[in-house]
Amino acid sequence: MPTPLSPTESHMALSPTEGSLPSLSSTLPTSESTTTVNGSASGSHPGNGHAHPPGSTLQFDSAVFKQYLELLLTAVVGASPEELESIWDDDEWEAKVERFAEDTSGGMGALYVVKMLRPTEDDTLPPTYTYHLTSTISYDPPPSATLALIKRQPTLDTSIPLAQQLHMLNLYSPAEGSAPYESLHSLVHLGVAPWFDAYVSRKGGGRELKGGGALTGMGKEDRQAGVPLTKRKFAELELSLLHLQQNVEIPEIHLGVNPQIQRVVDQAYARGEKPTIDDLSQQYLSDSSFLNRLQGDVNSWIKQIQTVTRLDREVSSGTASQEINFWLGLERELEHVDNQLNDDGVRMIMEVLRSAKRYRATVGFHADTGLNDHMARVKNYNNLMKDFPLNELLSATDLDKISDALYQIFSHLNKKLRLSSYPIRRALPLVEAISRDFTSVLLNVLASHRLMYLPYDTFAHIMTQTGEVFKMWDEQVKEFTNVAREVTRKRSERFIPIKIQAEHVKLQERIGFLRGFRERHEQLRVMTAPGRRGPGGVEGVMDAEMEEEVRAAYDGVRNVDVMDVTPEGTEIWVQAETTYNERIARVENQIISRMRDRLGMARNASEMFRAFSKFNALFVRPKIRSAIQEYQTQLIESVKDDIQQLHAKMRGQYRKSEAFHMAQMRDLPEISSTIIWARQIERQLRMYMKRVEDVLGKEWHHYAEGQRLQQESESFRKKLDVRKVYEAWLHEVNRRDMSIRGKLFDVVRSRGTGLGGGQQYTLHVNYDSQTISLFKEVRNLLWLNVQIPHAINNIAKEAKRVYPHAISLMETVRTYGQTVELVEREENQAVGPLVAEYRIQAQEMIARGINYKWEYYVNTYDTAAFGAEGTESKHLAYIRNFATGVNLLQDKTNNAIELYRNINKEVEELSTCAYSSETFSAHLAKIQSIIDKLNLEGYANLEHWVTQLDARIEENLVRRLERIVEAWCLEFDTAAGREDDVRTREGKRRGEKRKENDKDGHMHVKPIVHEIRIQNQVIFLDPPIEYARESWLRQLHEWLGVICSLRRIHTSSYEIGLQTTGSQHADLTYTSLLLRLDMQTLERPFTLVEAKVQEIKDYVAKWLQFQSLWDLEPEAVFARLGDSLASWQQLLIEIKRTRATFDNSDTSHAFGVCTIDYEQVQSRVNAKYDAWQKDILNRFGVKLGNAMKEMHASITKARHDLENHSIEGLMAGAGGRRF
Repeated sequence: MPTPLSPTESHMALSPTEGSLPSLSSTLPTSESTTTVNGSASGSHPGNGHAHPPGSTLQFDSAVFKQYLELLLTAVVGASPEELESIWDDDEWEAKVERFAEDTSGGMGALYVVKMLRPTEDDTLPPTYTYHLTSTISYDPPPSATLALIKRQPTLDTSIPLAQQLHMLNLYSPAEGSAPYESLHSLVHLGVAPWFDAYVSRKGGGRELKGGGALTGMGKEDRQAGVPLTKRKFAELELSLLHLQQNVEIPEIHLGVNPQIQRVVDQAYARGEKPTIDDLSQQYLSDSSFLNRLQGDVNSWIKQIQTVTRLDREVSSGTASQEINFWLGLERELEHVDNQLNDDGVRMIMEVLRSAKRYRATVGFHADTGLNDHMARVKNYNNLMKDFPLNELLSATDLDKISDALYQIFSHLNKKLRLSSYPIRRALPLVEAISRDFTSVLLNVLASHRLMYLPYDTFAHIMTQTGEVFKMWDEQVKEFTNVAREVTRKRSERFIPIKIQAEHVKLQERIGFLRGFRERHEQLRVMTAPGRRGPGGVEGVMDAEMEEEVRAAYDGVRNVDVMDVTPEGTEIWVQAETTYNERIARVENQIISRMRDRLGMARNASEMFRAFSKFNALFVRPKIRSAIQEYQTQLIESVKDDIQQLHAKMRGQYRKSEAFHMAQMRDLPEISSTIIWARQIERQLRMYMKRVEDVLGKEWHHYAEGQRLQQESESFRKKLDVRKVYEAWLHEVNRRDMSIRGKLFDVVRSRGTGLGGGQQYTLHVNYDSQTISLFKEVRNLLWLNVQIPHAINNIAKEAKRVYPHAISLMETVRTYGQTVELVEREENQAVGPLVAEYRIQAQEMIARGINYKWEYYVNTYDTAAFGAEGTESKHLAYIRNFATGVNLLQDKTNNAIELYRNINKEVEELSTCAYSSETFSAHLAKIQSIIDKLNLEGYANLEHWVTQLDARIEENLVRRLERIVEAWCLEFDTAAGREDDVRTREGKRRGEKRKENDKDGHMHVKPIVHEIRIQNQVIFLDPPIEYARESWLRQLHEWLGVICSLRRIHTSSYEIGLQTTGSQHADLTYTSLLLRLDMQTLERPFTLVEAKVQEIKDYVAKWLQFQSLWDLEPEAVFARLGDSLASWQQLLIEIKRTRATFDNSDTSHAFGVCTIDYEQVQSRVNAKYDAWQKDILNRFGVKLGNAMKEMHASITKARHDLENHSIEGLMAGAGGRRF
């Protein structure tokens, strides 16, 4: 772990405006006070940063740089003006500044200000410093401080503030009390790396890192630019600097050589010869003092070398990297010592001592130092230490990399441990040291995520990854343990327990606890969330107060450092957890109370299970789980009942179940559907056993009820084994001949049911239905992962190969039979001629394929489906063409039947529709459009068929003509029959009959009015009576013309040719229908017309008689009557009787369909009649008076005569006459 920073170090990498220079900008000149010394370059000018135009040359003002440097050094390193004079005293400082400012080659990208301690003899005086500028850095002697001024652009411009053009970096120095490696580590760890992380995080949208460090908001271009790789390099750099701090200092051995010996060696080298003992003067070889000095040097070598060979370290202390670096460094140092021992000077000294028989120093040299043995041992150890992938772990920035690093480390360790003699007793502490490094790295990765603040999904993902990391460690440690035991046996070392005290165990336990804690809290939080309180959630149980209480409880543990596994950290967590549990306990008590109410209100087991399913997420709380134990017995009994229902379903047999009928509907074969049915029951059984687990818990089979249910379920599962059914099916398939051979079609003879009871022949496809069932069984059984024998599978493949064609033929034959049966029905026989051509084509196709065989489709389907040039083979084309032909027959037949039904509907409408030309024409137009459609679609025998249809239409129209003639007669006769009561009653009866004929269009005979007029003393009828006859006959013709003028149906709409209108006009309409009417029917309206005309003539004749009133002369009439009073009296009687014709209140006389209006002539006839009557009466009165006078005279005379005769004379004259 890095050591705390000193106060001087804390502002090492800060710019002049960051903490150490709060008022620097206020002390700078006006031109520079707007920006910071180490601010961003956003204020610089584009291009190269010059304010002046390109191409112009301006001399750099060193005075500006001097002012900037004075302010900077005063604020950053505490330089006094007197000390800064050492910079200005340098004659070359302005030249150095100008070269630095104007150099564009990149050779002077930085200028260094070096602070050196000024030596003094008096230690009581305060230290003083000197400063100088340099373009290179030297560490000899160590400076007190070094400031690096780095250019941001190629050249400096005094018109722009230097703070925008220079970047300042304060480098650590040993004189400040810190080691160089420690200073550099702090610089990278606390300055550069965090700044880089902040920058890429901001660039990525400020999103957090997932998976241990992968930036989720990072764009594609950033990933390609190597941002993750750069972060890893930063981590590796930090790790390397940290290793340099932690390395055990191995003393560096320098074997001193006697000066005289060294002088001889140098002289030999100068001569280009190898130095030997002969080069040394003989006096030295006999000089005991010289030899003693040499022997003393050798003894000092032995002691120096022993300081290295006897050097060791405790593996359990420190880190794994220290152990690795120790052995690697020790090997380097031993090699260095060995190289020195092989030096010519050292070798000559040893030879001199041997020649002087000083064997004590030479013979035991290697034994005393132990150099060779120790070098061999270290090299053997370093087989393990070399290329040790520990840096992969220490530089890991996410959990996946940690897992990969662990795999690499233990793979290397297990492999090299077999090749190296590295002791197992040291390997175990080494693994423990790796565990400590693993713990440190894992803590750093997890700490960056703030686990208690993460959303639960992200937290769960990280915990899953962490669990995988721990799992990787356990697996690798287990393998390492086996390797360690194996190596121990092979080396025959003393037994030691292979046990590793992993440093991360507490952290692993804490992470496991934290995972469970957050999981339980998340379940409680979700159940109390607003979304769960609504419909579909745990309504009526949770409320907002619970949610707030749960949130407040979690807030109490959110800020605790949960990764702190120290006793102090554990105590803090325990206190926070206790507070959390107290608040959650109150929530649990409320939930338990409401849950028990809900479960108590459950009316049956289903509702209770439903409540359990809603509360299931809460059962992880021990307190809540214990509250529902009393309901377990009831729910277990419910599960037992459900299992008994499964038993009953099984006993009911598959064939009697609804599933069997559903399988038949879904075209599932029997064996596979039986297996599916059994597996469904088995799945339901597993579901019920899962309910038992939900009720009793994970250890449900340890309960007595659970054990009994488990035994029953296992027995039931054995009964659900469908292997016997499957084997029986295999035996049946092997017994039957399922080969596909023979002709395509087969004609089956059956007893007929028609007339005569003769035999009938039916066309069938010669394809066994069992083959279809076999193919479907095999297909479904394969889907069910059932093994099928190879032979049966081949048969099924053949059936599958032929199946589409067989089904096509079956469907085609079935369609053909249904179509023929449909045509032969009584109501559809009329369409037979229309589809006869398509039926003949289908029959020809049957005749052509009657000799085809299945062998071709079985054997050559794959290879000969198409000809050499890709054309379809005739056998496959036959099936396709046959299906096409029959489908065409079916479509044409259905279409013809539908059109024929529409025609029948229209033809029937002709008998009942309204009697009008528009209605009849509309129906016939619809019929004609259907005929045109049939003609356009190419139906055969259409002309003959239309002729028969036209005959049917004529029959209906003839009946309509008969009814319309009768209706005309009824209308004509009824209107004329209103003259007396009898005829009125008869008219009522006829009117009722006419109502029955209202469907004939409510047709009426138009009434005619004739007026009797007098003009120029001439009485006449206007219009004449012949007009009435013509009008009635014309109306009759119009009535008949509604039908007779209709256009006949025809088939020539799409014929091209010349047609003459004269020759074919009679054939285009229904005028000829009149010839088919009965003569009596056709004569009756004419008879009625003539009778009516005669009746009117008789009445009009009476009025025309009054013409004589103007034509006769009175004297002629009087002369004709003479003096006969009887004739006069007869004339008067006739005049009185004739007066009734016009002497009334009426002005017209109705004859039903005709009315005679005599209003105009009535008054004039009446006046003329009155005049005639008056004259005749006057003359008759004269005549009558004269006659009366004559009679009176005659009577008077007779009286007188009588009076002149006596009674006696009369009596006597009478004699005896009796009266």
